[in-house]
Amino acid sequence: MINSTKADGVPTGLSTGPAAMLRIVHRALVHGMPTGDRQELRIITATLNPGDRTPRHTHRFPVAVYVMQGTFTLELEGRDPITANAGAAMIEPPHIKMTGVNPSVTEPTQLAMVYVSDPDTSFADLAP
Repeated sequence: MINSTKADGVPTGLSTGPAAMLRIVHRALVHGMPTGDRQELRIITATLNPGDRTPRHTHRFPVAVYVMQGTFTLELEGRDPITANAGAAMIEPPHIKMTGVNPSVTEPTQLAMVYVSDPDTSFADLAP
């Protein structure tokens, strides 16, 4: 039997077994991706304990963030905060000062992040 592999119900290819259902968690057009011949891709996890805040920082390239557990709030300079719960995702834009926060007083937050950069580029730069 041949089944279509589906992403949000849209056939994306053929498989010989049961159809795999893919779910797009977040989709966004981004600016500021690296343009060199080679890029470094990093998958990073982080745990923020209740009430934890990251240092104020920037990224040189966009960061895709997936909230695996808890709630995550991103405070961006000059913009409204963005809050995402477990199962949701967001994009941290490049060159914007930001702080990540676990707003819970009882539950940890676990994140998975994908960062594509020029080779050997810092993940984050501290911001004043």
